[in-house]
Amino acid sequence: MSRLFFVLGVVFLLLSGLSFFLEKGAGRGIFSLLGHLPGDIIVDRPGFKFYFPLMTSLLVSVFLSLLFYLVSRFFGRS
Repeated sequence: MSRLFFVLGVVFLLLSGLSFFLEKGAGRGIFSLLGHLPGDIIVDRPGFKFYFPLMTSLLVSVFLSLLFYLVSRFFGRS
């Protein structure tokens, strides 16, 4: 169990460092595209704004599913 927490800590540390450098180096940054992808639904009318990040939700879901799959394979149950 401690091995799992160590690996997750390292992964979060690397992701936070990566996001920091990508935000600073690329002007707007690559992570600022999340929430503004093609496929995200935005309805903007006077007095009403509806926003549903459909494609962003799908992309995050696929990424997290892949991450959890790889973690489960790495820490395979015996």
